Amino acid sequence: PAWYGPDGGVYVGRNEAEAQAKAGPGVKLVQDEDVLDTWFSSALWPFSTLGWPENTRELEKYYPTDTLVTGFDIIFFWVARMLMMGLHFMGEVPFRNVYMHGLVRDERGQKMSKSKGNVVDPIGLIEQYGADALRYSVAAAAGPGRDAKLGPKIVEANRGFVTKIWNAARFCEMNGCKPDPAFDPVRAKLALNRWILDAANRAVAEAGASLDAYRVDDYAKSAYQFVWGDFCDWFLEFAKPAFGDETLAPETRAVAAHVLGILLRLLHPVMPFVTEALWDHFGYGPAGSLIRADWPALVAVHAAEAARAEVSWVIELISGVRTVRSEMNVPPSIKSPILLKDAAPESLARAQTWFEAISRMARASEIGPLEGDVPRNAAQAVLREATIILPLEGIIDLAAERKRLEAARAKAAAELAKVEQKLANAEFVQRAPEAVIAENEDRRKNFADEVARLDAALRRIE
Repeated sequence: PAWYGPDGGVYVGRNEAEAQAKAGPGVKLVQDEDVLDTWFSSALWPFSTLGWPENTRELEKYYPTDTLVTGFDIIFFWVARMLMMGLHFMGEVPFRNVYMHGLVRDERGQKMSKSKGNVVDPIGLIEQYGADALRYSVAAAAGPGRDAKLGPKIVEANRGFVTKIWNAARFCEMNGCKPDPAFDPVRAKLALNRWILDAANRAVAEAGASLDAYRVDDYAKSAYQFVWGDFCDWFLEFAKPAFGDETLAPETRAVAAHVLGILLRLLHPVMPFVTEALWDHFGYGPAGSLIRADWPALVAVHAAEAARAEVSWVIELISGVRTVRSEMNVPPSIKSPILLKDAAPESLARAQTWFEAISRMARASEIGPLEGDVPRNAAQAVLREATIILPLEGIIDLAAERKRLEAARAKAAAELAKVEQKLANAEFVQRAPEAVIAENEDRRKNFADEVARLDAALRRIE
């Protein structure tokens, strides 16, 4: 117990005599009025908050619970004591699973403390960027065995994800996408629509498996990849012409609304506010019903593998061309022909079927098989069994571009050498703070990636 002196000093002892001996003779002590210490009272929390020692309905319904979420640093102080008290007073443990997460650190990986002045106020982050962005930031960083970095820049970046979801929903609404209770995904015929339904199936399965395994970070990242990548970047872009086609629009609108409903349920655990608002706005259910909605069920998709193969081929083609154009500094305003070397008949047929999307998204003036030799001054990229040939004669100055790439590579290689030399210095590694070491390791990886990217770009125009 603790005793207090007249000057505010605190004297702790197993009894008053020990405390008096520490305070000195003649010092008048007053014992702390609290009977229970913090951890003792906290150990009673699982049942004392539910009305114990009375046998209340809440106690009967909510004790024991399923999972405790806590930091690893209070396992003995709190978790173990809750287990002991639960067994002693209730006859059973208060929870069966304990999910231990790391500490939340600042953006540089340093432990937050008032003395350092690096404490991040979550209320301030919520007011500036929204609760959904903060929740997602913490979830995405909550990998097992590591601490989470958190700060305004990270939360601001993830606010962009929240905005992306909102804008995607608005785009769907502008194009007449509404929930249709009579819609049956099994009847979807268009390859694009079957592809996104199959992608939704895989995203739901991956997210569910991650949550079951308490891999909250994997859940958040798989949801991000599906929503931002598959749905926003590819499906909605591919679907633009279909929304304006009387024949294709009905099915595409129904699929878009159906998949939007899936992703709202998928993201609801980590982004409850924006998903609930959109769920209510689109009329997927009564107001406030999303939290009680079922987790998305997997649906049968007709010829899913064929749709996956077809659309993924188009995505790889467009991505490959975009990469080459970006590396070669081809102006976005200029369209260029795309030639396919050694392409199978099926690939050539896909290129023609999807030419509208390829032309619009890869800035292609035409696409077809390579006839004869590879033209001089052409960039190349591998696409499965084929090779993409991008003739650049007259589009860019290849000699100047090669010179630019070589200069950029030399600069990146020099920076990489400096960082590697620093990290190879045992004295630096021993004395530098962890955050500085981590920062230099990140720089080494970034420069190494940059050198590899520039090497690939130079090989394309050999």
